[in-house]
Amino acid sequence: MNAAPVVVGTDGSEPAGAALALAAGEAAAHGRRLVIAHAVDRTLPPGLAAVRHETGVHAPRERGESILREARTRAEDRAPGIAIETALSTDDARSQLAALAAEAFLTVVGSRGHGRVASGLLGSVTRHLTAVARTPVLVARSARPPAGPVVLGVDGSPAAEAATAFAFQEAAVHETDLLALHAWTEWSVPTLPHTDPTRSIAEVVEELRDGEERLLAEAVAGWAGRCPEVPVERRSVNGRIRQTLLDAAAGAGLLVVGSRGRGGFPGLRLGSVSSAVLQHAPCPVAVVPGTDREL
Repeated sequence: MNAAPVVVGTDGSEPAGAALALAAGEAAAHGRRLVIAHAVDRTLPPGLAAVRHETGVHAPRERGESILREARTRAEDRAPGIAIETALSTDDARSQLAALAAEAFLTVVGSRGHGRVASGLLGSVTRHLTAVARTPVLVARSARPPAGPVVLGVDGSPAAEAATAFAFQEAAVHETDLLALHAWTEWSVPTLPHTDPTRSIAEVVEELRDGEERLLAEAVAGWAGRCPEVPVERRSVNGRIRQTLLDAAAGAGLLVVGSRGRGGFPGLRLGSVSSAVLQHAPCPVAVVPGTDREL
């Protein structure tokens, strides 16, 4: 069994249950152990500070242990035979998951936890983890993701290279197709072709199209050769990347993006496109940071 585990955070909420089911499936598919993490909330509601000396941390800890026991049982039912560990922490959930994610193969979280309104917005723990983690983070939407291909967003950036490796491995272990999707506009291309006054706009755009199709083909060629069993469709689209990815996500089993694309600013850990698809994509979304780590 591979050393780096699949980590999943749980707080007993419905979104956390979806993350747990997805994480158990990922651990089984990749032959990795599953670490189920829960952070004890030691804060008391307003007005109850006076009884802290009576309750201490025992009640929250007992509840946390109960949450982990139930989660272990559900994971065993979902993926019999996988190795499971639990981790109970008195740190806040963001610190606990960030520390575990540093050594993980993959960290799975729900779109939001307890206390979050059903507005479609990400919970604070999920937002934080996808921004700071240096290993892949998978955000679950439902316990059973929709059937469909793995959709990979490609833009030629270092983060997209790592995302490509992750997407091919996901498609391979789950025996599904992969759609490599690259969207571009005349304004998103770093260097425009040399133009002269005699050339039409249509000719310039066609040259751009050819260049972007080459970028896409080159980006996936290496992993397509390493995973010949994965059926690959390449699609280069003249359009806005966010909407193109969201349109494709409607029929996807998984959407994979890099944490920051080639248009991102240095020091910005989570790009605007990644943030947008995390907020609005209907399928699970994997955010993969640029790294030279062997997946």
